[in-house]
Amino acid sequence: MTIITISRDSYSQGSELAEKVADKLGYQCIARKVLLEASEEYNIPEIKLIRALHDSPSVFERFSSGKERYISYIRYALLNSVKEDNIVYHGLAGQFFLEGVSHVLKVRLISNMEDRVREEVKRENIKENVARQILVKDDKERRKWSTYLFGIDTHDPKLYHMSLRVGTESLMGKVSVNDAAEIIVFAAGLNSFKKTPESEKVLANLLLAASIQAILIEHIPSVEVSCRDNGIVNISCKGTFSQENRLKGNINDLLKNIDGISKIVYKITQ
Repeated sequence: MTIITISRDSYSQGSELAEKVADKLGYQCIARKVLLEASEEYNIPEIKLIRALHDSPSVFERFSSGKERYISYIRYALLNSVKEDNIVYHGLAGQFFLEGVSHVLKVRLISNMEDRVREEVKRENIKENVARQILVKDDKERRKWSTYLFGIDTHDPKLYHMSLRVGTESLMGKVSVNDAAEIIVFAAGLNSFKKTPESEKVLANLLLAASIQAILIEHIPSVEVSCRDNGIVNISCKGTFSQENRLKGNINDLLKNIDGISKIVYKITQ
């Protein structure tokens, strides 16, 4: 079955759209659940994980790999949540963490700023000018975050299979949330997004790499992990020649209870 990710700016009716799509398909809808799972698994206050996704990089650049550590935890929680498919994920970063998995339909939701301002005023009971300032700042921080961490802009249409403008009068007319949901449901049923044995392997490799990195990054901030078929794990980290044997020994001890690893290929650089 298909995994659907919906990327959107705040107050863009993303939650409503995701829930409608999930309801029509009989899928599970997740967002905050991923943060809660990561928070519980690694004993980190949820607010820190939220800030790791939404604050600008400068907040965390002063701390040693703090942001990367939190992102590693969230990546693992997300991949672990979608491994059974039949999932609609709405929120930041889904399209990044599932890169290369062909049975993922990636959607970008676009909403007019005036619509977003009205929605925030209604929900938060604040003045219009305050709501606008908050939204402009939030949009700026999110773009800084994706550029800092991944070198790409979340507003880039090339990251998505489709972009839908919802609730806005434009030259193209107006698309309701329900109509947008119907479009997504139709697309999800196309053969292009059907799960295959190959796409299952890609997802399994991403999940294994994420689980390993979440374990190691607490001890080795510079670590990078990727996995190939048949349980081959590539681990790259920084260290001197004299530290190499100790590093490998520590990593082997940390990973001794992880299933699915057949071989570890190390790359240790100064």
